[in-house]
Amino acid sequence: MRTTAKVLVVEDEKALSADIVELIEPICETTTAFDGEQGEFLASQGVFDAIILDLMLPGESGLDLLLHIRNQGVKTPVLILTAKDTIADKLRGFNDGADDYVTKPFHREELLARMKALLKRTGHLNSSDTIALGQLEINTSKHLATFNGAPLTLKGREFDLLAYLVANPGTIITKEQIFNRLWGFDSETSLSVVEVYMSNLRKKLKHAGSDLSLRTIRNAGYIVEAPDEQ
Repeated sequence: MRTTAKVLVVEDEKALSADIVELIEPICETTTAFDGEQGEFLASQGVFDAIILDLMLPGESGLDLLLHIRNQGVKTPVLILTAKDTIADKLRGFNDGADDYVTKPFHREELLARMKALLKRTGHLNSSDTIALGQLEINTSKHLATFNGAPLTLKGREFDLLAYLVANPGTIITKEQIFNRLWGFDSETSLSVVEVYMSNLRKKLKHAGSDLSLRTIRNAGYIVEAPDEQ
């Protein structure tokens, strides 16, 4: 189970992009890109839970974008949304690493259903609002974290940081991924803010008696593990 899903929409037609964002906003947070280069830069950060990708983009094509991020090891699920509707186009899209393929013009209900199915299938969308790891439970809708039933006092992005880590147990998450997801690519805040928040979070978990491990992996990032997974 995951925190609020984050979806990247790569579509050069700004009116259509706005329509897509309006359609899927009830189930996720969105970021938009309007050309291939910008889309690849954002997608390559690995902080999104899904990508909606047009193929006919200015500059770099959608297929090139897809191939590049897959070659970089980015496994983010990709739903291609395009006017290219032949069987050959679809087969190439899937062979290049797409997870789903929807052709334009599309029915709004179908696109929303496909996105829900994709996010559910990959564990990024769940009917439950609770994330659990060991004796730690996080209710994302109530913005409440408890350890062994006792509430944790977390301020602002401390809650978001803990939820992001706990939703990805056993996975190394880089400092850059945390910063880009929680503060945003355009934030003027220094990257060192992540270290400050990690330090505060460790202190609060220790004070609460939590035995979760928030480890720093040198030159890689951070990882959260329950006691029986260490």
